[in-house]
Amino acid sequence: MIILTGVSGFIGSCLLTELNKSGFKRDVVVVDDFYKLYKDKNTNNKEVREWMHRDIFLDWFEKTSQKIELVLHIGARTDTTLMDIAVFNELNVNYSQRIWQVCANRGIPLIYASSAATYGDGSNGFDDNQLNIKALKPLNPYGESKHQFDIWALGQKEKPPFWIACKFFNVYGPNEYHKGRMASVIFHTFHQIKNSGKMKLFKSHRSDFADGQQSRDFIYVKDILSMIMFFIHNQQVESGIYNFGTGKARTFLDLAKSTFSALDVKENISFIDTPEDIRESYQYFTEANMAKMRAAGYTKESWTLEDGVSEYIRDYLIKDRYY
Repeated sequence: MIILTGVSGFIGSCLLTELNKSGFKRDVVVVDDFYKLYKDKNTNNKEVREWMHRDIFLDWFEKTSQKIELVLHIGARTDTTLMDIAVFNELNVNYSQRIWQVCANRGIPLIYASSAATYGDGSNGFDDNQLNIKALKPLNPYGESKHQFDIWALGQKEKPPFWIACKFFNVYGPNEYHKGRMASVIFHTFHQIKNSGKMKLFKSHRSDFADGQQSRDFIYVKDILSMIMFFIHNQQVESGIYNFGTGKARTFLDLAKSTFSALDVKENISFIDTPEDIRESYQYFTEANMAKMRAAGYTKESWTLEDGVSEYIRDYLIKDRYY
C-alpha cells in the first residue's frame, strides 16, 4: 500500500495520475481536506484504495497494522503571502513530524515535499548540500516552515530506511486551476493575454536587475513527476535533500514571450510595480544546482521552457483539461 497526502492539490493530483499510469491504483490511500470541493476536478476519474480526510489520517496512520510500503507526503499549506506562523507550524511542521516518526519507527520509506522557498534571496546559493542547510534564510513563513522541517529531519537519530526531501523550484502545469493568486506565472500570463491581448510583468525594484530580467528555475510538473518516480523505483540511492529543478534559470520576459508564441498572439508586454505586500520577500533569481540529482543517476533531460509552456497552454489551459 502507498499513502499519498495532498492528493487534491496541484502536484499531488498529477502524481496520482502518474501512479495510476504506472500500475498503482487500488493500492493507494489518498489524504487531503476533502471539504474543499473546488479541488474535486483534480481527482475525477482516478483510482484509489481509500479517500481519507486529513484530520483523521494521522491517528489511523499511527495505529494501523496494515502493510505500508511507501509514503508520498506532498500535502502542505503553500501560500507564500500568508503570515500566520501558527498555521504553518501545525500543517507543515508538526503534521510532517508525526508522519516522519511513524515512518522511522515502522521502517517505511518517505518522500516528502520541501521547497526552493527555503533558499530565500539566494545569497547562500541554491546548492542542496546538506552541510549548508542551516545557513539558509527563507523570506516568508511558508519557506521558513519547510526549512525548519528539513533541519529537524536532518537532526533525527531515527530516520526512515529511505527518505527524500524534494526541494521543488517554480513548478507549473495542469491541475493548478484552483490556486488563485498562488498559481504559476504561466497560468496568470495565459489568462491575461487571453482576456486582454497584453501581459503586465512586475518591474524590478533592484538596480542589478532590469525589468523582466527577474529569473526563476521554471520546471514543468511532468519533470517533477518523472523525478519522483525515479526515486520510487531507485530506493538504493542515497537518502537526503534533493533539488527538483531544471538547473537553468529563465527570465519572466522569456516566459511571457513563450506564452504569446504558444497562443499565436503578437507580443504586448508592459511593467507594473511589484505589490508592496510581497516586495520585500520577492525572489529575483533561483536556479537549482542539479549535480546531486544527476549523481544519483537521474539522467532525463528536462522540458525546455518553450516546450513546456506550449504543451501546457495548448493541451491543457486552452482545452480546460486536467492531468
